Amino acid sequence: MSGRFTLDFGPLKEPLAFIRLLEWVFSIFAFATTGGYSGTTSINVQCDGSTNEEIKAHFNYPFRLMQHPYNVPVCKINQTGTTAHFLTGDYTSSAQFYVCIGVLAFLYTTATLVLYLGYQHIYRESSRGPTVDLLLTAALTFLWLASSSAWAKGLTDVKWATSPANIVTLVEVCKVKTNLCTPGAVPHMGRLNASVIFGFLNLIVWGGNCWFIYKETPFHKSANPPAEVQEGVGPS
Repeated sequence: MSGRFTLDFGPLKEPLAFIRLLEWVFSIFAFATTGGYSGTTSINVQCDGSTNEEIKAHFNYPFRLMQHPYNVPVCKINQTGTTAHFLTGDYTSSAQFYVCIGVLAFLYTTATLVLYLGYQHIYRESSRGPTVDLLLTAALTFLWLASSSAWAKGLTDVKWATSPANIVTLVEVCKVKTNLCTPGAVPHMGRLNASVIFGFLNLIVWGGNCWFIYKETPFHKSANPPAEVQEGVGPS
């Protein structure tokens, strides 16, 4: 059979290709909402006898927070200098793992969409294509479960580490009763919350797609023989 590319959008009307298209879209949103994130947290520090100052700390993906400094006034008489402090925690592993799975899923869905829409005749001519597709889809489903769960926990820790209320308790000058420290602006985490939602949404879609791919494999076909085979030959 010819291996020539033949574009046909007909398979998109079937669950197999349509769900794969959804996976392609959701994987983009998953890694894009995480990989390009940057945020700012702040606290307000008023030294004894001085004006109130807003102290800002900037952070971004991959959330290696201990490398992000912020400068706090020394709050000592006749001294106007600042002391460098750093955010706490390193949540690189969970964030990068999640983004990595998102990118891998995007690449795989892109390749399989090309196969579905341009080489459908090759995909269906033997059992090897659907079988390999099923195994890889099942593996990515498990990876979505692992990475989404890890990143959900990592995001919870990032929120705690960048919370102004928590930072206030860690700054030394804020422990002096004559100084006044209050929490400032809370980082906007809506984009990261969406990334976790897209992660578990990918898990559901990828898991569901395993069934439709399974129906294309010989495992399903052998388990459901034709009706005439099941009935057998009637009595003469």
